Amino acid sequence: MIISLSFSGVIYKRTTEELARGFRRIELRHRAEEMGIPLPRFFPSRPEDLPPGLREAPSRYFFIEDFEEAKKRVLLNLLIINSAILGFSALAGYFLAGKTLKPIENTLEEQKRFIADASHELRTPLTALKTSMEVAIRDKKMNLGQARDLIKDNLVEINCMQSLTNKLLSLANFQSNGQSLVFEEVSAEEIVKESYKKILPLAKEKKIEVTFKINDQNLLGNKESLEEMVLIFLDNAVKYTPKGGKISVETERDKRWFIVKVSDTGIGIANEDLPHIFDRFYRVDQSRSKEKVAGFGLGLSLAKKIIEIHKGTVEVKSVLGKGTTFIIKLPANHA
Repeated sequence: MIISLSFSGVIYKRTTEELARGFRRIELRHRAEEMGIPLPRFFPSRPEDLPPGLREAPSRYFFIEDFEEAKKRVLLNLLIINSAILGFSALAGYFLAGKTLKPIENTLEEQKRFIADASHELRTPLTALKTSMEVAIRDKKMNLGQARDLIKDNLVEINCMQSLTNKLLSLANFQSNGQSLVFEEVSAEEIVKESYKKILPLAKEKKIEVTFKINDQNLLGNKESLEEMVLIFLDNAVKYTPKGGKISVETERDKRWFIVKVSDTGIGIANEDLPHIFDRFYRVDQSRSKEKVAGFGLGLSLAKKIIEIHKGTVEVKSVLGKGTTFIIKLPANHA
């Protein structure tokens, strides 16, 4: 607005000067005709350059009135234009400021929710640890065996807390959109096999058959984070698949995407849960499962963040009692 008003001031000054000069020339021509003084087509309007009869001619009233009216119109038009610019600038500024601040607002809300959720999840095991130790301290009859059992139970809780904090740290790291990650050409087959090795003991314990149909393909990404992403889906599949079930991992490629499908014959996911499974700390109802599944509801949220950092997408298809399929699409030529 300062720039607009400055230009308007310059325009008003120059325009009124030109109007004054134009009205004066018109008046001089009229006077010259009345006095019979010939004037060329172009002539100076400075008094010292005019013929003697025109030099002292006073301005006529109607020319002064017209000039003042013209000045008012110029000023009014400039005010209207500046008002329009002010209105447009205010609306554009409001819209652009909103667009600019929206990601910041979302980040702050995400951060507050993250801290609140993490505090809530950490409070439970901490309370359990504190309570068990306070009870043990007051128990004067506790023997060595009971003390050992207490320590073992507490170590289980500590391991859970360690797992939670590790996932929280990973999630916090990926929240920065993976700016610290190193991207390089990696083998899809190697990523799947490395992830499978980590989940193999649990799969063998539950006698779950895992089959692979891998189309080996090099893609650009961060090897460690992609391995973690595949491991999360495999881990979920093993945990929610009953003993003797089956899991399959397939990969394929089209012109645009490298596609990974992880399918299981597990308990499935209810339709009302599907929109929320990638939310942090969200866990589906386990009443349909015969066994409780350990976890904090961070895995899928972490996996989705890794996929987003790699400019990919993920979708899920599930039927209760029959199984679930996760379809991960990563850009085949991601740069």
